[in-house]
Amino acid sequence: MEKSRIENILAPVSDRERAEREDRVRRSFWTKLKRVARQIPFIEDLVAAYYCALDPHVPIKARGILLAALAYFILPFDFLPDIILGIGFTDDMAVLMYAISTIRGHMTEAHYAAARKALADEDIDVEQAEAGPA
Repeated sequence: MEKSRIENILAPVSDRERAEREDRVRRSFWTKLKRVARQIPFIEDLVAAYYCALDPHVPIKARGILLAALAYFILPFDFLPDIILGIGFTDDMAVLMYAISTIRGHMTEAHYAAARKALADEDIDVEQAEAGPA
């Protein structure tokens, strides 16, 4: 996926759109994550990004970037449909990794601790997920 396309997806939006994205992420993130966990090699980073995006102490711009990436991950349609095994998450991963690398300085150990706890609570095996599809 081209950098310009990723930047367009992550571009700032109105407060209303950001709030809608946050609501969508809160409602749908875990359902989608559980369904595709084995296909995401950076699952702990992804869940830490979720907690960072919802943290009111994180600057609004950083939260907005993460919410845009997470909303893109959740959408049932995107540039490359997720059902295309092997490459379906390529665009999602590109957007998510770009967003995470852009705001990594705002992701704290507390976000990662929350991610590890949530993954354990949801019974998602991080090592198995990071190993990739069986």
